[in-house]
Amino acid sequence: MDGTETQVRRPQPNRPGRKAFVSGKKKQNTIKTTSFSDHQGHALSAGLARPDRMHEQTAVRTEGNAEQFRLRPQVKAKIDDGYRGLPGEFPDQISAPPKNLPRPQLPPRS
Repeated sequence: MDGTETQVRRPQPNRPGRKAFVSGKKKQNTIKTTSFSDHQGHALSAGLARPDRMHEQTAVRTEGNAEQFRLRPQVKAKIDDGYRGLPGEFPDQISAPPKNLPRPQLPPRS
């Protein structure tokens, strides 16, 4: 499960919601789609296109994808950092990469 950003044309001036499409990451006008693939990398489905300012985890919940994990307990998923809260909610189904630990401080040179 991963989110993909696609650059789009800038909306017309004075249009409602114009700022919603500005990505905080890319600083461009983008839309984001959540995609799902199997263990071999074959695409299974893609979610709705949404403004990029929406967080990935929020989009999964509003699209109803998180509910699918409740309805299908046999389904397992690997996720990236954008979906950090989901492994706590579905610990047996969703696995996330380990959090980066702080590097140990080296002793000062003498």
